[in-house]
Amino acid sequence: MKLNQIRDNAGARKSRKVLGRGIGSGLGKTSGRGGKGQTARSGVALNGFEGGQTPIYRRLPKRGFNNVFRLRYQELNLGKLQWAIDEKRIDASKPIDMAGLVAAGVLRRAFDGLRVLGDGGEDLKAKVHIVAHGATKSALAAVEKAGGKIEIVVTAREKVEADAAKKRERQAKRKAKDAKKGGAAKPAA
Repeated sequence: MKLNQIRDNAGARKSRKVLGRGIGSGLGKTSGRGGKGQTARSGVALNGFEGGQTPIYRRLPKRGFNNVFRLRYQELNLGKLQWAIDEKRIDASKPIDMAGLVAAGVLRRAFDGLRVLGDGGEDLKAKVHIVAHGATKSALAAVEKAGGKIEIVVTAREKVEADAAKKRERQAKRKAKDAKKGGAAKPAA
């Protein structure tokens, strides 16, 4: 084989459709774009336009609600944790947290917190100390039965939310106190 003999597989390179080369070509004059108007020109953005008819995205009702402040928790089953310990991915003698689980490849990525689930809890043999943001009752029971413990910590965002709730409570108490002190509202003159 020589350099001048190298070429693509048959059909790998498709030739461009030649437009605007006379009436006989079948794609002359308007080049397959029809007559005049918006769609004959470049830069047309008609996504969702249905010729003036109310488009489907306006005909159908909006449903549901997307909470932008929602906390996303990474979930970990105890069966998967025991598998990781058996595979020597995690050292059971050290505290197990989300960063360690991600580094070991047990979890793909860290979210807002770690929640421990009890699935596979009957298989848990290792005495572990887990640092998490939440745990189910069955997970707590299974870990304690194996001689370990789950330490529940609060995320930064949950702390901010708790502080904001306390502040609102204080403001409501202050308002109630001021209303009691001021007595009945005076009528407008």
